[in-house]
Amino acid sequence: MGRLRVHGAATADALLVVAERLVETEGVNAVTVRRVAEEAGTTTRAIYSTFGTKDALLAALGIRAFELLGAFVRRVALTDDPAADLVRVGAIAFRDFARRHTGLFRIGFDPVATPPQIWSEVAQVNAQAWQALLARIERLGLGRPIEPLALQFHALCEGLAVNELRGTLGSPRAAKALWRQALTALVSGWTGTAAG
Repeated sequence: MGRLRVHGAATADALLVVAERLVETEGVNAVTVRRVAEEAGTTTRAIYSTFGTKDALLAALGIRAFELLGAFVRRVALTDDPAADLVRVGAIAFRDFARRHTGLFRIGFDPVATPPQIWSEVAQVNAQAWQALLARIERLGLGRPIEPLALQFHALCEGLAVNELRGTLGSPRAAKALWRQALTALVSGWTGTAAG
Protein backbone atom coordinates (compact mmCIF):
# COMPACT_ATOMS: atom_id res chain seq x y z
CA MET A 1 0.00 0.00 0.00
CA GLY A 2 2.70 2.44 -0.93
CA ARG A 3 0.12 4.72 -2.52
CA LEU A 4 -1.28 6.05 0.78
CA ARG A 5 -1.29 9.81 0.65
CA VAL A 6 -3.40 12.35 2.56
CA HIS A 7 -5.38 9.94 4.71
CA GLY A 8 -3.66 7.59 7.11
CA ALA A 9 -3.52 3.87 7.75
CA ALA A 10 -6.73 3.91 9.82
CA THR A 11 -8.68 5.30 6.88
CA ALA A 12 -7.10 2.79 4.53
CA ASP A 13 -7.97 -0.09 6.87
CA ALA A 14 -11.58 1.08 7.21
CA LEU A 15 -11.96 1.34 3.44
CA LEU A 16 -10.41 -2.10 2.91
CA VAL A 17 -12.75 -3.67 5.47
CA VAL A 18 -15.74 -2.26 3.59
CA ALA A 19 -14.35 -3.31 0.20
CA GLU A 20 -13.63 -6.83 1.47
CA ARG A 21 -17.20 -7.14 2.79
CA LEU A 22 -18.62 -6.00 -0.54
CA VAL A 23 -16.55 -8.57 -2.43
CA GLU A 24 -17.66 -11.25 0.03
CA THR A 25 -21.37 -10.47 -0.18
CA GLU A 26 -21.83 -9.13 -3.71
CA GLY A 27 -18.71 -9.85 -5.73
CA VAL A 28 -15.82 -7.76 -7.01
CA ASN A 29 -18.06 -5.72 -9.33
CA ALA A 30 -19.78 -4.24 -6.26
CA VAL A 31 -16.53 -2.48 -5.34
CA THR A 32 -16.89 1.01 -6.77
CA VAL A 33 -15.34 4.15 -5.37
CA ARG A 34 -18.78 5.63 -4.65
CA ARG A 35 -20.15 2.47 -3.01
CA VAL A 36 -17.12 1.95 -0.77
CA ALA A 37 -17.22 5.62 0.28
CA GLU A 38 -20.94 5.45 1.11
CA GLU A 39 -20.59 2.19 3.07
CA ALA A 40 -17.59 3.56 4.98
CA GLY A 41 -19.37 6.83 5.76
CA THR A 42 -16.81 8.96 3.96
CA THR A 43 -16.32 10.68 0.62
CA THR A 44 -14.95 9.45 -2.68
CA ARG A 45 -12.13 11.91 -2.16
CA ALA A 46 -10.95 9.84 0.82
CA ILE A 47 -10.54 6.84 -1.48
CA TYR A 48 -8.83 8.77 -4.24
CA SER A 49 -6.47 10.49 -1.81
CA THR A 50 -5.72 7.23 0.02
CA PHE A 51 -5.38 4.79 -2.88
CA GLY A 52 -5.45 6.87 -6.06
CA THR A 53 -7.77 4.68 -8.14
CA LYS A 54 -10.28 1.86 -7.84
CA ASP A 55 -7.68 -0.51 -9.30
CA ALA A 56 -5.25 0.52 -6.56
CA LEU A 57 -7.95 -0.22 -3.98
CA LEU A 58 -8.42 -3.69 -5.51
CA ALA A 59 -4.65 -4.16 -5.55
CA ALA A 60 -4.56 -3.29 -1.85
CA LEU A 61 -7.19 -6.00 -1.26
CA GLY A 62 -5.03 -8.48 -3.18
CA ILE A 63 -1.99 -7.49 -1.14
CA ARG A 64 -3.97 -7.91 2.07
CA ALA A 65 -5.13 -11.35 0.89
CA PHE A 66 -1.62 -12.69 0.39
CA GLU A 67 -0.25 -10.98 3.51
CA LEU A 68 -2.94 -12.70 5.57
CA LEU A 69 -2.46 -16.05 3.86
CA GLY A 70 1.29 -15.87 4.49
CA ALA A 71 0.63 -14.99 8.14
CA PHE A 72 -1.80 -17.92 8.50
CA VAL A 73 0.85 -20.27 7.06
CA ARG A 74 3.60 -18.94 9.32
CA ARG A 75 1.38 -19.44 12.40
CA VAL A 76 1.37 -23.22 11.88
CA ALA A 77 4.00 -24.42 14.36
CA LEU A 78 7.04 -26.30 13.13
CA THR A 79 7.46 -29.73 14.71
CA ASP A 80 9.79 -32.64 14.08
CA ASP A 81 7.23 -34.01 11.58
CA PRO A 82 7.45 -31.81 8.46
CA ALA A 83 4.87 -33.90 6.59
CA ALA A 84 2.25 -33.43 9.31
CA ASP A 85 3.18 -29.73 9.49
CA LEU A 86 2.55 -29.37 5.76
CA VAL A 87 -0.84 -31.08 6.02
CA ARG A 88 -1.73 -28.59 8.79
CA VAL A 89 -0.64 -25.69 6.56
CA GLY A 90 -3.39 -26.66 4.13
CA ALA A 91 -6.02 -28.15 6.41
CA ILE A 92 -5.77 -25.39 9.01
CA ALA A 93 -4.05 -22.29 7.62
CA PHE A 94 -5.29 -22.22 4.02
CA ARG A 95 -8.75 -23.45 5.01
CA ASP A 96 -9.11 -20.91 7.84
CA PHE A 97 -8.01 -18.09 5.56
CA ALA A 98 -10.52 -19.04 2.86
CA ARG A 99 -13.39 -19.44 5.34
CA ARG A 100 -12.69 -16.31 7.41
CA HIS A 101 -11.83 -14.02 4.49
CA THR A 102 -13.94 -15.24 1.58
CA GLY A 103 -13.84 -11.83 -0.09
CA LEU A 104 -10.06 -11.74 0.00
CA PHE A 105 -9.89 -15.35 -1.13
CA ARG A 106 -11.96 -14.41 -4.19
CA ILE A 107 -9.78 -11.40 -4.95
CA GLY A 108 -6.59 -13.44 -4.57
CA PHE A 109 -7.64 -16.65 -6.29
CA ASP A 110 -10.47 -15.97 -8.72
CA PRO A 111 -8.91 -14.93 -12.05
CA VAL A 112 -12.33 -14.43 -13.62
CA ALA A 113 -13.51 -11.95 -11.03
CA THR A 114 -10.24 -10.05 -10.57
CA PRO A 115 -9.21 -7.38 -13.08
CA PRO A 116 -5.83 -8.41 -14.53
CA GLN A 117 -4.31 -4.94 -14.06
CA ILE A 118 -4.12 -5.37 -10.27
CA TRP A 119 -1.75 -8.35 -10.44
CA SER A 120 1.45 -6.38 -11.00
CA GLU A 121 1.00 -4.67 -7.63
CA VAL A 122 0.06 -7.91 -5.88
CA ALA A 123 2.85 -10.07 -7.32
CA GLN A 124 5.51 -9.27 -4.70
CA VAL A 125 3.33 -10.13 -1.69
CA ASN A 126 2.03 -13.21 -3.51
CA ALA A 127 5.66 -14.30 -3.99
CA GLN A 128 6.31 -13.95 -0.25
CA ALA A 129 3.32 -16.19 0.60
CA TRP A 130 4.53 -18.66 -2.04
CA GLN A 131 8.00 -18.71 -0.48
CA ALA A 132 6.45 -19.60 2.90
CA LEU A 133 4.82 -22.64 1.27
CA LEU A 134 8.02 -23.62 -0.56
CA ALA A 135 9.94 -23.51 2.72
CA ARG A 136 7.46 -25.92 4.30
CA ILE A 137 7.75 -28.35 1.37
CA GLU A 138 11.54 -28.09 1.35
CA ARG A 139 11.57 -29.37 4.95
CA LEU A 140 10.39 -32.73 3.61
CA GLY A 141 13.88 -33.26 2.16
CA LEU A 142 12.62 -35.04 -0.93
CA GLY A 143 15.66 -34.25 -3.07
CA ARG A 144 13.64 -33.14 -6.09
CA PRO A 145 12.27 -29.85 -7.43
CA ILE A 146 9.70 -28.42 -5.02
CA GLU A 147 7.93 -25.96 -7.34
CA PRO A 148 5.81 -28.71 -9.01
CA LEU A 149 4.94 -30.08 -5.58
CA ALA A 150 3.92 -26.63 -4.38
CA LEU A 151 1.68 -26.25 -7.42
CA GLN A 152 0.00 -29.58 -6.66
CA PHE A 153 -0.47 -28.65 -3.01
CA HIS A 154 -1.80 -25.20 -3.86
CA ALA A 155 -4.18 -26.53 -6.52
CA LEU A 156 -5.61 -29.06 -4.08
CA CYS A 157 -6.05 -26.42 -1.36
CA GLU A 158 -7.66 -23.96 -3.75
CA GLY A 159 -10.01 -26.61 -5.13
CA LEU A 160 -11.02 -27.75 -1.65
CA ALA A 161 -11.62 -24.15 -0.58
CA VAL A 162 -13.76 -23.34 -3.62
CA ASN A 163 -15.86 -26.45 -3.08
CA GLU A 164 -16.25 -25.81 0.63
CA LEU A 165 -17.34 -22.23 0.00
CA ARG A 166 -19.90 -23.56 -2.50
CA GLY A 167 -21.18 -25.93 0.18
CA THR A 168 -20.35 -29.12 -1.70
CA LEU A 169 -18.13 -30.64 1.00
CA GLY A 170 -20.95 -31.09 3.51
CA SER A 171 -20.89 -29.85 7.09
CA PRO A 172 -17.86 -27.95 8.42
CA ARG A 173 -16.86 -31.08 10.33
CA ALA A 174 -17.08 -33.24 7.20
CA ALA A 175 -15.18 -30.62 5.18
CA LYS A 176 -12.43 -30.44 7.78
CA ALA A 177 -11.98 -34.22 7.65
CA LEU A 178 -11.97 -34.21 3.84
CA TRP A 179 -9.27 -31.50 3.76
CA ARG A 180 -7.08 -33.53 6.10
CA GLN A 181 -7.63 -36.79 4.20
CA ALA A 182 -6.93 -35.27 0.78
CA LEU A 183 -3.80 -33.42 1.88
CA THR A 184 -2.51 -36.41 3.84
CA ALA A 185 -2.91 -38.58 0.74
CA LEU A 186 -1.04 -36.05 -1.40
CA VAL A 187 1.88 -35.58 0.99
CA SER A 188 2.05 -39.32 1.74
CA GLY A 189 2.30 -39.95 -2.00
CA TRP A 190 5.33 -37.66 -2.18
CA THR A 191 7.10 -39.10 0.86
CA GLY A 192 6.04 -42.75 0.62
CA THR A 193 5.03 -42.59 4.30
CA ALA A 194 1.91 -41.79 6.29
CA ALA A 195 1.56 -38.03 6.89
CA GLY A 196 -0.65 -36.20 9.37
